[in-house]
Amino acid sequence: MTLRLLLPVLLFATGPVLSAAESAQPFGPDFPNLDSLAVGEWWTKKPTAANRPPPMDVPRSEVVAFALYTHDAGVLKLTAQLYPLKPGEPREARLEFRRDGEWQEAARAPVVFPGWSVHFRLPGWNGSRDTAYRVRHGEAAMFEGLIRRDPLHKAEIVVASLSCNSSRTTGPRPEIVEHLRAQNPDLLFFAGDQTYRHTEHTAGWIEFGLQFRDVMRDRPTIAIPDDHDVGHPNVWGENGKLTKRQDGADGGYFYPVDYVNMVQRQQSWHLPDPVDPQPVERGITVYFTRLRVGGIDFAILEDRKFKTGPQGKIPQAGPRPDHFNQPDFNPESIDRPGLELLGERQLRFMRAWGQDWTGARMKAVLSQTAFTGAVHLHGPKQDRLLADLDCNGWPQAGRNRALEEIRRAWAPHLCGDQHLAVVVKHGITTFGDGPYAFTNPALVNTIYGRWWHPLDGKPGANAVAGSPLPWTGNYLDGLGNRITMLAYANPVNIQDEKQRADGYGIARFNKETRRITFECWPRFPTSPDGRREQFPGWPISFAMEENDGRTPVAWLPQLNFKGTPNPVVQVVEDATGEILYTIRVQGDRFRPRVYRPGTYTVKVGRDLPNGAELRALAARPREDRTSLDVILE
Repeated sequence: MTLRLLLPVLLFATGPVLSAAESAQPFGPDFPNLDSLAVGEWWTKKPTAANRPPPMDVPRSEVVAFALYTHDAGVLKLTAQLYPLKPGEPREARLEFRRDGEWQEAARAPVVFPGWSVHFRLPGWNGSRDTAYRVRHGEAAMFEGLIRRDPLHKAEIVVASLSCNSSRTTGPRPEIVEHLRAQNPDLLFFAGDQTYRHTEHTAGWIEFGLQFRDVMRDRPTIAIPDDHDVGHPNVWGENGKLTKRQDGADGGYFYPVDYVNMVQRQQSWHLPDPVDPQPVERGITVYFTRLRVGGIDFAILEDRKFKTGPQGKIPQAGPRPDHFNQPDFNPESIDRPGLELLGERQLRFMRAWGQDWTGARMKAVLSQTAFTGAVHLHGPKQDRLLADLDCNGWPQAGRNRALEEIRRAWAPHLCGDQHLAVVVKHGITTFGDGPYAFTNPALVNTIYGRWWHPLDGKPGANAVAGSPLPWTGNYLDGLGNRITMLAYANPVNIQDEKQRADGYGIARFNKETRRITFECWPRFPTSPDGRREQFPGWPISFAMEENDGRTPVAWLPQLNFKGTPNPVVQVVEDATGEILYTIRVQGDRFRPRVYRPGTYTVKVGRDLPNGAELRALAARPREDRTSLDVILE
């Protein structure tokens, strides 16, 4: 008893003592100041910058800063982010649920250093009911929220798409959070650059969490780190290698593995388990996976981790290896064999995900950046840039392979990063034959302005009829990729907070009509009375099947499904072995379309195309009344 009473006195009588496991330089002597506001004697450090992050030394009843979660296939994963802890404070947190009117402890987990995050994984989760939760630390610290039930009952699933949260503009984001809460999305998707505090991720991540915790606390949230989150201006991960350049253009990461893994752990551990968890080079972890919410199946990709760096692999024709602006630039000259975009592991995942419709009625793909360079003016408005290899329009062959997999599932694509809101319909071999894609605007666009402004100032072919925007239609981006521009939200004045085109996107997935609607909302109200209107050119609505924009030239016999409505149908071209598409059909009949004459194999199943198989000859016209009955065992 005497020892228990004296020990706290002895600890603080000689000054706080750091745990041996909590080094003041956890990332090594070459990076002594990395994450400095959250390591070592962090409580003695007072940042002086004008745009400094919030203080890390808070009342001890507030050390649980926020939490975020997902649940899928009966597994709940929740991350609680704590402020840095002081010596002698517990290195453990508890997760409690409110059941039958009482709070019940469900799990305990250690506080992970560096990063001060806590991670709970609970199998056997019942996703059919709302469950209040709270994370507790010590005697008084607590953060509360709600694990929402999976909204399978809803006809429309609403996704908020957000990214690029400038750290130059500090403080709360009430104008965004209040509007989001009124729109009540079923899922939040933060596509990257949650913080721009390159060397102080823990402080920046806590700053982000304080800004958005009141909308994250009670709904599933996806957060995936982009280049600035891991401290890069741009990142070409090249399978995790170590870069030798400060711009990273030779490929890889320049901060230590433990720092990169800390960032990914804080932001993305709570996602469903990685589908292929093997780390890349040097032990950098991966997180690409799938998440199903309300019957919408989201593939979550890592754009940057496997992508080839341009330096030394392609001809350099300017002062930077990733920028091209020469009038005689030939995009084909930089689309070389061996260059990677998503990498073979993610392409295998996408191929398998596209064929597995378990728990899914519609699909979508989420990633960090756009599969096109849909930008003309960069930074200062007068700076025109032809091609920027930081976008996923390069390498072009990798871009097309990714789009083909997205198209096979009739899925749209949501992303961020570009600081310019656009909606395009991708073209792979012809204009419009690929999926729709929505790049959300920057949440706070003080870092880097961008504009869509064709040099000739003319609309493209197939311009959007009646659009208030002058430059819609078919274009080649600077990398030679085909896109149909449907809407863009150029800043009016990048120096004026109310005219920078800040904001976020909303994607609505209607499971009954199988229509998808993109909305683009400004950060601030657009009228004196507080009302808010979308950016000109939005909303944009389209049918799920339009994500495959190839022109049908023939049809197979109508399939009549006996006893199993809404099955999964896969169509394979016999001559090439290519899977044209794998989709869940609506109803008890379906007439498969194909894109050239020939024979095809059709596979049908409840959730996978594995229940019945038939071969058919493509016939003309579509009105042909030939039909086949399909009975699934």
